[in-house]
Amino acid sequence: MLLLYMLPMAKGFKHQAFLVLAIILLLINQSEQLESSQTRTLLRVRSLLNYPDILSGWNSTIDFCNTEPTSQVTVVCYEGSITQLHIIGSKGTPLLPKNFSMNSFVKALVKLPELKVLTLVSLGLWGTLPGKILHLSSLEILNMTSNSLYGTIPDELSSITSLQTLILDDNMFSGRLPEWLGLFPVLTVLSLRKNLFNGSLPESFTSLENLRVLVLSHNHFYGEVPDLSRLTNLQELDLEDNAFGPRFPQLSNKLVRLVLGKNRFRSGIPSELSSYYQLEWLDLSFNRFVGPFSPSLLSLPSITYLNIADNKLTGMLFENTSCNVELEFADLSSNLLTGHLPTCLLDSKDRVSLYSRNCLATENENQHPFSFCHNEALAVGILPHHKKSKTSKVALAVAITGGIIGGIVLLGLIFMFVRRSNADKTINKPSTRVIAEKATTVYSSKFLSDARYISQTTKLGALGLPAYRTFSLEELEVATNNFHTTAFMGEGSLGQMYRGRLKDGSFVAIRCLKMKKSRSTQSFMHHVELISKLRHRHLVSALGHCFECYLDDSSVSRIFLIFEYVPNGTLRSWISGRDRCSLTWVQRISSAIGIGKGIQFLHTGIVPGVYSNHLKITDILMDQNLVAKISSYNLPLLAEISGKVGHGTSAPPKDPSTSARVTYDDKVDVYDFGVILLEMILGRPSKSRNQVQVLKNQLEAIMATDDATRRRVADPAVRTSCSDQSLKTMMEICVRCLVKDPAERPSIEDVLWNLQFAAQVQDAWRVDSHSSEGSPISPCEPQHLRVAFH
Repeated sequence: MLLLYMLPMAKGFKHQAFLVLAIILLLINQSEQLESSQTRTLLRVRSLLNYPDILSGWNSTIDFCNTEPTSQVTVVCYEGSITQLHIIGSKGTPLLPKNFSMNSFVKALVKLPELKVLTLVSLGLWGTLPGKILHLSSLEILNMTSNSLYGTIPDELSSITSLQTLILDDNMFSGRLPEWLGLFPVLTVLSLRKNLFNGSLPESFTSLENLRVLVLSHNHFYGEVPDLSRLTNLQELDLEDNAFGPRFPQLSNKLVRLVLGKNRFRSGIPSELSSYYQLEWLDLSFNRFVGPFSPSLLSLPSITYLNIADNKLTGMLFENTSCNVELEFADLSSNLLTGHLPTCLLDSKDRVSLYSRNCLATENENQHPFSFCHNEALAVGILPHHKKSKTSKVALAVAITGGIIGGIVLLGLIFMFVRRSNADKTINKPSTRVIAEKATTVYSSKFLSDARYISQTTKLGALGLPAYRTFSLEELEVATNNFHTTAFMGEGSLGQMYRGRLKDGSFVAIRCLKMKKSRSTQSFMHHVELISKLRHRHLVSALGHCFECYLDDSSVSRIFLIFEYVPNGTLRSWISGRDRCSLTWVQRISSAIGIGKGIQFLHTGIVPGVYSNHLKITDILMDQNLVAKISSYNLPLLAEISGKVGHGTSAPPKDPSTSARVTYDDKVDVYDFGVILLEMILGRPSKSRNQVQVLKNQLEAIMATDDATRRRVADPAVRTSCSDQSLKTMMEICVRCLVKDPAERPSIEDVLWNLQFAAQVQDAWRVDSHSSEGSPISPCEPQHLRVAFH
C-alpha cells in the first residue's frame, strides 16, 4: 500500500522539477536577450559617435557589465541592467560628421531605460537636445559638457523629476531659462557655464532648497539675482561674466565659493559677508561696488582667495589688520582704499598680494594721491564720515535735550519744595506700612512717577558716562579691529553684537542692525532722540549711534547702536549659576530694587515711555560692582526692524494678560518682574508659564504658614541669612506681580516701595541679630553694598 501511495507523489515531484527548470531556462533566455539588447545599443552608440578611438575595445563579444573602467570610459551595471554610462573624449574633439543626428543618438540611448547616470563629455555632439530624452525617466545625473549643442533646453526634460545633477557647460544653448528649471525637487547641482543663455533668472530658483552648486558664469544673464537666502545648502555660486546687478544678491551664509566678478553690481557690500565663516573663495572683481570695504574679510576663518579688484570701494586699512593664515591670494587693486597696507599681506612669500592703484601710504606699488580717492569717492556719492550736516544734527539734538533737561530741573526744584512741605506735615507718621497698602493712598501714581523722573533726570550727570554722541564708522572699525571675529559677541534676530575698545581705553558693546527697508537718516532721528535718553544707573546705557548708508541712494543700510559694556555676567549666573558664588540676600534685594528703578525709568523717565519690554533674568546684567542693569528694551526702532514687538533671544514665560483685548502695558513688565523675583527667591529658573503659575500658587499658600515653612522653600544659599519679614515681604510682592488680572497687579512704584521696605527690615534684622551677613564680607560682595541701607 505504501508503494502505491508514493508512486503518484513521485510523478508530482517530477512535474514540479520540469516546471522549475523551464522557468530557469526562460530567465536565462530573457537575460541573454537583455544583455544582447544592451550590447546592440552600446554598439549603436559607438557607430553614431563615428567609432572614436576610446571605444575601439567595444565589440559584440565583450561583457560590458564586467569591463574594467578607465578615466574615459565606464559602464556600470546593477542586476544585469546598465545604470551608468560615462564616455569622455579628448578636449578639442572635432564635430561629428554632417550625417550625425542628435535625434537618432538620443533614440538609441533611451533603449537603456535603467540608466541613472549619463556622462557624454567632449564627443563632438552637435544639434538640439531632443525631447525624447524624457524617456530616460530614471536619470539622476546628466553631464553633456564641452559639445556643440544649441537651442533651448527642451521642456520635456522637466518630467525627469529624479534629476539631481544637470551639467551642460561649454555648449551653445541659448534663450531664457525656463521657470520649471527651479522646480526639480531634488536638484543639487546646476551648471550651465559658457553658453549663450540670456534674460533674468527664474524666480522659481528660490525654491531649490537642496541645491548645493549653481554655476551660470559666462552667459548673457542680466537683472537682479532672485533671493537665494533660503537655499541654506548652497555652497558654490558662480555668476561671473554676466550683467547681473545692481544690488548685491541675498544669500545664505553657508557659501564656500562665491564668484560675482565681471558683472554690473554697483551697491555696497553687505556687512553679513563678514559672517560667512565657511567662505573659502570670494571674487567680487570688475564691478562697481561702492562704499566701505570691510578688512575683516581678510581674516574670515576659511578664506583662501579674495579678489575685490576694479571696484570703487573705500575705507581705511590698518597695518595691524589680521589675515587668515590660509589666505593664498588677495587682490585689492584699483579701488579707493586709504591708510596703510596690512603687514599680514606681506609677511608670507607664498601669499600673492596685489594692491596697486589705490591711495595707500606705501611706495611698493603704484598709488594715487589721497586727494584722488577723496574726489572719486565724492563722485560716486560717498559722503565723508565727518560731515557738517551730521554735526549740526547732533548739535540740534544736544540743544533740544539740554532745553528739556533745563525745564525738568526747574520743575524739579518746584517739586522738591512742595515735597519737603508735605514731608514736614507727615513726619510724625509711621515709617513703614503693611504690605496691602498701595502707594496711591499717600500720593497719586502719576505724582510719584513725575517725582522719580525729575529726581533721576537731574542726576544724569552723576552716572559717570560720556555724553551721547555720533560715532564714525572708522572709529567703530578701529574699536573692533575691523569687526574681527575675536570681537564678535553673538548674533540674534536683530543683528550682531560686538565688543569694542575706544581710543580712551573704555569698552563698549556695539549692536549692528541691518535695515530691511530703504529709509533716509532723517527718518530715524526721532528714534535716535529716544535712544539718547536711555541713560540710567540701572540700564545698560546708550552712548551713541552710527549710520552706514548705501551709496547709490544714501538710504540707511545699517545702524550701529553703541552701549556701555557690562562684563560681569547675567543676574541668573549670580543666582543659579554654578561657576560663581551666589548673591547674598542683601545683594538680591538690592538687585531687585535696581531692576524696579530701571523699569520705572523706562515707563516714566523718558517720553514716550518704553513698555512691554519682555524682561528676562538673562537680560539683567551685573557690572563690576554687582549693580543690576537692564539690557533689553522694547524700542520702537527695534520693533520696526524685526517687524514684531519684543526682541529677546528666547521667550520668557508669557504674561497671560498679553492676549487680553484691553492692554496694560506697564503691568506686562510688572508680571515679567514677578517672574524674575520668583527665581531670586527660589534660586531656580521657571521654564514655562504653567510652572510660574504653580510656583506662584505654592508661595501664596506658604505665606499663610509659619516662618520656618517659608524659609524651607527659599533658595538654600540665602535661607539662613534672610529675616522672616524681609522674606515674607519679597514673597508677597512677587505673588501680587504674578496675578493673572493685570488690573490687580501693583504699580511699579508700589513694587519699589515694598522692595525698599524689605531692604530696611533686612538691614535692621542684620544689625540686631549679628547674623552671618554681618560678619566679614563674602567673596562676591563689594564693600559699598554692605552700607547700602544703613
